[in-house]
Amino acid sequence: MADGSGSARERLLEAAAREFYARGIVATGIDTITAAAGVAKQSLYNNFASKGELVLAYVRARDQEWFELYRGRAVEASGPRERVLAVFDAYVDHAEAAYEHRFRGCGLLNAAAELEADDPARTAVREHKEQVERLLREHLAELTDPERAAAIAEHLCFLLEGATARAGLEGVPARLLRARGIAAGLLDAL
Repeated sequence: MADGSGSARERLLEAAAREFYARGIVATGIDTITAAAGVAKQSLYNNFASKGELVLAYVRARDQEWFELYRGRAVEASGPRERVLAVFDAYVDHAEAAYEHRFRGCGLLNAAAELEADDPARTAVREHKEQVERLLREHLAELTDPERAAAIAEHLCFLLEGATARAGLEGVPARLLRARGIAAGLLDAL
């Protein structure tokens, strides 16, 4: 149950984030979200036209949350190698965040798996993943030629997603820390 602080919209988004991540989108009904937010059902419809719109807002909030973690790590990075590793560090930070039901993997991919192929929220997830790959490619382009940077960025994304999936299954970030070490080794070999 929400503590009553924040706007109804904020409380709904916080409740949706907790419930969607813990139980899944399909399994989480509007009544569950409004009860967890401590608001009337009408408040949900005053802030979101539909559950689909709430899901899209949730995905966009997760996107922002990750990029805030990344930016916090990137400002501490002393060069392109460290900025690449900052992407991995942001994933680790995300996995180590206090989740009620432990880490369950990438909330964005978990959401996308439940959505129709043409759902706007699924498109937003794809755009997030493409943006992460662009970040990696840009940082790597400072270390090697653009074609090689693009290939390595794609490989690092595969490494990140696989490590995130395994970390989600295990409920701890150990696989992400191992993936960061593998990435560091690849960067050292450039």
